Amino acid sequence: MDSPLVTTAWLEDHLEDSHIRIIDMRGGVLPPTAPPPHYFTDRAGYLEAHIPGAVFVDWQVDIVEPGSPSNDVAAPGPFAELMGRLGVDESMTVVIYDNAASMLACRLRWALRYYGHEAVHVLDGGWQKWVAEGRPVNAYIPAIAPRSFQPRVNNQIRVTAEEILASLETGNMQVVDVRSPAEFAGEASRAQYGGHIPSALSLPRSRLVADDLTLKPTPDLMQEFSDARVDVAAKDTVLYCNSGVSATYGMLALEVAGAGNNLRIYDGSWKEWGNDASKPKATGV
Repeated sequence: MDSPLVTTAWLEDHLEDSHIRIIDMRGGVLPPTAPPPHYFTDRAGYLEAHIPGAVFVDWQVDIVEPGSPSNDVAAPGPFAELMGRLGVDESMTVVIYDNAASMLACRLRWALRYYGHEAVHVLDGGWQKWVAEGRPVNAYIPAIAPRSFQPRVNNQIRVTAEEILASLETGNMQVVDVRSPAEFAGEASRAQYGGHIPSALSLPRSRLVADDLTLKPTPDLMQEFSDARVDVAAKDTVLYCNSGVSATYGMLALEVAGAGNNLRIYDGSWKEWGNDASKPKATGV
């Protein structure tokens, strides 16, 4: 499969495939203006019903480095232990879904790719589309035989604040902010300071999602990128959000639209940059 996405029909046809591991990542994120807590997981929903064969991963805990103020990806050892416990090794194709317009699923997809596992896909339309189409669900918790997951760090898809800071002088990096327009403008913030990284382009993730929570068709994506002045063919594109979650959906959208090996995620994102008084910040649109 060349696409990072799979359809609900494809997944139903492959539910009995022993080389596919389905991961449920349900949860959500509330706007920064809402009362906290802003982040939540939906383990209860998984326990009530899920796609047959799916295992659950808590996006706030299981794949996050403990104590990281910006929710950085977990270290290689704990991540490998989790994947091994879930029966994921190099022979396994992973399909991930959520109920948050795929941004949580995309975060795990990026994390798996960061640790060298490329056979990973996102269920387009997620849980809502699966249920709306009347596809099978159950509450059975599958018994998974553990496997050995060998992490191989791929730093080509991750960028640091220092690299971004250095690029502000050279202008050789396209920086894309997928947060809301209010956050980009500095009118709302999940960090101490508001605003955006200087030179960043605003492309809210919501503009990439169709009404049925699937990714918009490629022609529509290309129009969104054009309107936001985002160059799909740029040599180095870095995406960020608040903690490197919704940015991974922007990465997937650019991949589908034809971007090559030129996409990186700023894992610390605004929760790192916006809490550092020394980092330059811009406001307005």
